[in-house]
Amino acid sequence: MRAVPLAARVYVVSAALLATVCAAPALTPAADVPWATAALLAALYAAGARRPPSLTCSPLSPPPPAVTPAVTASPDWCGPALLAGAFLLPAPAAALVAVPGALLGAVERRPAGVRRLWRAARLALAAYAASFVFGLCGGREALAATAGEPGCFPYALVPAAAAALALGLTAAALEGGVLVTAEGRSPRAAWHGRVLCSLIPHLVHGLAGLTMAVLWRSPYGPPAALLVLPPIYVCARVFALCHRERAAHQATVRALVQAVDIKDRYTRGHSERVGRASVMIARELGMNGARLEALRIAGVLHDVGKLGVPTRLLRKNGPLTPEERRAIELHPEYGHEMVRGIGFLGEAREAVLHHHERLDGSGYPYGLAGADIPEAARVVAVADAFDAMTSTRTYRRARPVPAAVEELKRCAGAQFDPRMVVALARALARHGWPAASPEEARPVAPGSRDHALGRTAGRAPDRAPAHAPDRAADQRGNVPSGRAGRGGGA
Repeated sequence: MRAVPLAARVYVVSAALLATVCAAPALTPAADVPWATAALLAALYAAGARRPPSLTCSPLSPPPPAVTPAVTASPDWCGPALLAGAFLLPAPAAALVAVPGALLGAVERRPAGVRRLWRAARLALAAYAASFVFGLCGGREALAATAGEPGCFPYALVPAAAAALALGLTAAALEGGVLVTAEGRSPRAAWHGRVLCSLIPHLVHGLAGLTMAVLWRSPYGPPAALLVLPPIYVCARVFALCHRERAAHQATVRALVQAVDIKDRYTRGHSERVGRASVMIARELGMNGARLEALRIAGVLHDVGKLGVPTRLLRKNGPLTPEERRAIELHPEYGHEMVRGIGFLGEAREAVLHHHERLDGSGYPYGLAGADIPEAARVVAVADAFDAMTSTRTYRRARPVPAAVEELKRCAGAQFDPRMVVALARALARHGWPAASPEEARPVAPGSRDHALGRTAGRAPDRAPAHAPDRAADQRGNVPSGRAGRGGGA
C-alpha cells in the first residue's frame, strides 16, 4: 500500500469496515437468506467481472474523467445480476453478491490488493443501498405479487428504478471520495458530471435486473432468468468496442499534435489551447455533442500541415522571402491532404484547410469570403489568432487578454466573423483564460541563445526571427495587427 496516499488508505479501509458491518447480519443464524439464490447470483456476477468485454470501461460504472493512480472501479457486464440480487435478497445478503466477483476480477495496475478491496467495499455498499431502497419503496411486495399475477409487473418498476438510482448514486459518491483522497481533487471536481453520466446505464441494468428477478420467481425458474444476460453482454461488448475506437481516435489526434510540437518547438502547446478556445466559442454558439468535439479536434489539428513545411523555414532567424512565405502558406493544404482520409474528423478537415481565409476574401489558400468560409474554419480562425496574440512568440511577447479581444473586435467584419469574436469575448468574460506561464514571461539574459532567438518578455531583439507561419501571416497582413501588436495565426 506504499503507492496509495494515507488519506486514501483510511478511506478504503473505512469503506471496507462499513461494508462488513452492513453484510454481517446475513451471516447470523437467525438470518433468513436463500443461500442457493445468493450463491448462483454471486457466481454469475463473478463470471462477468472475471471476463469483462473490455478493461477500459464499465457499463455499470462509467469511466472516471481521469485515471486514479490508487484505485478505480472494475469493469463488469453482469450488473443485472447484482441488481437482481438486490431485488431477490435481503439487503445484507445482497451486499455479499458482489464480493466474490470484486475480489476475483481482473486488475490492470498495482497495488492489486487495494484495488480489489476497494472494489468489493464499493459494490457491496452500493448493492446494500439498492436492496434497502427497493424494500423501502414496497418493491418486495410488488415483486412477490408478480409471481401469481403477471399484470403486477408495472408496480415493481418504480421501486426498481429507485433501487437502480440508489446503487448508481452510492457508487458515484464513493468513487468521488476516492478521487478526493487519492488525487487531492476538490469535491466539486471529483463529483462533477459523474452522477449524470451513470444514470442511464444503471437504469438499463435496473430494468434488466427486475426482469431477471421476475423470471427467477416464475415457474420457469433461474434458467429463464439467465436468458436476460446474453443481450446485455452484446450491448456491453458494443459499448466497449465504441470506447476503444474513440480511444484510438484520440491517440491518432494526439500523435499528430505531438509531431507538430516536436517540429515547431516554439509554439508548443498552441494547438491544445486553440482547441480549448474553439470549444469555448462553440459552446457560446449553442453547439454540443459531436459538433463540439469536431470543433475541438479542428482547433487541435489546424496546424498539422506544418509537418509538410521545411523545418528550416519554421525556425528561420530573419525575414522570409516571398518564395518562402508562399511555401509556408501551403500548410493548410498540406494539412488537409494529411487528414482527409481520416473519416472520423468530419468538418474538422474543412477547418484545417480554410482557417486562414478572411471574411473579405483576401485570405488563403483559396480566397473564400463571407459565408463561403465553413463555420468551423471561422471558429478556429478566431481561436487561433487569439492564442497567438496572448502567447509569447519568438519575435514578440504575449499580449494581455483584453488587448487581444479588442484587436479581434477591430478586425471583425474584415478578417473575422463578428459572431465568433463576440462569442469568444463572452466566454472569456465568464470563464477567463489561463495566464502565461512564468517560463514564458521570464526575462531572458542578454547574449543567451533564447535572447538571440527573440524569446524575451520585453522588447523584441533588433533582428527578430521569422517564426513561421505566424511571421508569414504578419507579412501578408493576414493576422490582427495595430494597437494590440502583431498576432499570429499559426
